[in-house]
Amino acid sequence: MQQLLPVAIRSVLEKPARYAITRLCFFFNAICAKTVDVSKLDKLEEDVVVTLCLLEKYFPPSFFDIMVHLVVHLVREVRLCGPVYFRWMYPFERYMKVLKGYVQNRTRPEGCIAERYIAEEAVEFCTQHLSDVSTVGVPSSQKMGVSKPLSGCTVSVVDQDLLNQAHLYVLENTEEVLPYIEQHMIHIKTAYPKYRKRTKWLQDKHNSTFIQWLRFKVQSELEEDNHGVSENLRWLAAGPNMAVPLYRSYLIKGIKFNIKAQDDVRTTQNSGVYLLAQTMQVASAKDKNPILSNMGFYGVIQEIWDLDYQKFTIPVFRCDWIDSSGLVVDELGFTLVDLSKIGHRNDQFVLASQVKQIFFVDDPMHRGWSVVLSMPNREYNDVIGDEVLGDVIIDCEPFTRGMPNVDTFDELVGELGGQNIRDGCEDIWIE
Repeated sequence: MQQLLPVAIRSVLEKPARYAITRLCFFFNAICAKTVDVSKLDKLEEDVVVTLCLLEKYFPPSFFDIMVHLVVHLVREVRLCGPVYFRWMYPFERYMKVLKGYVQNRTRPEGCIAERYIAEEAVEFCTQHLSDVSTVGVPSSQKMGVSKPLSGCTVSVVDQDLLNQAHLYVLENTEEVLPYIEQHMIHIKTAYPKYRKRTKWLQDKHNSTFIQWLRFKVQSELEEDNHGVSENLRWLAAGPNMAVPLYRSYLIKGIKFNIKAQDDVRTTQNSGVYLLAQTMQVASAKDKNPILSNMGFYGVIQEIWDLDYQKFTIPVFRCDWIDSSGLVVDELGFTLVDLSKIGHRNDQFVLASQVKQIFFVDDPMHRGWSVVLSMPNREYNDVIGDEVLGDVIIDCEPFTRGMPNVDTFDELVGELGGQNIRDGCEDIWIE
């Protein structure tokens, strides 16, 4: 309800009724979050009361039964009992499907469930006394921290410019290489003193020369018998193999990622990614003094590369990143993207471990635009204890910036607010 309903009704109802329902969805999204700010609960309780009053303007009295009224008490329940996801019934409802699958004889369903359950418990107990045996239930591919290919690979000799682009990104995001990046920037400023204050020029020069400079720098340190060069740094400086394995599907920390071509032939979507990175921002093409700040990037995976550094491999994604002109945030906090506006052609790669999976839903209100949804990452591996269901440790993260301010509701709905109010509804404000 709190995730898909606000998107589904964007083009169905008039703005006043739609905004009232959306506010209710935002309320459920807030109380279902994994982290609850106790100081904001009072404000949240006030907001849900006003939200129900707004619903009374547009829905008939028969709509408001006892279940709608109980929404008012949910915030008090959170204050007394803690986050909702510790107490909801979703894990048990899913487990009921498992129990129903045990039934082979429909005339004796209870006996089938009991026998199958006892058999699995016995096997589970025996596996604890055997080595190299996986337990019954959760597949190993779904366990936290697992990263491996999920499809066959196609080895291809890629373009040298693209390979250098991917290699440079790996170097700039490796902790061992950071001191060499600082040395290289000092070297450029010393060699070109008249450009030392032009940040963008220095960054472009660094990007074009750092790979070759690092290779010679590490080689010279190895010739001097410098023991400060680690084995990983040595192979990183040498560069990856030009024959790169390409995959269609890859598992990164228990999360499945697909390339766009794989999603096009499926009903599911696993190719959307989000990256929060520190980047250089300029006001215009003539701006010679850019600033560094955190910026969010939305993209679609086009290729999955497994860079081979002889001793180890590093998976990277080649993505089509959405240009800033194709990114807007509407008045309710929804992030809208135009997937046809591609930018950042010179920086297409990202480490597979850095991105967060997102989903793009076609916006029913604006043709060609998509709404960004950030879904929780379900981890089925029990990291707390045997008595705790792993389903309750999911990360429920809001997909909007927060509930719209109640004071600005009339401004959001505009003149249509009075046209959709049902007749015979008199408001009484109680201080």
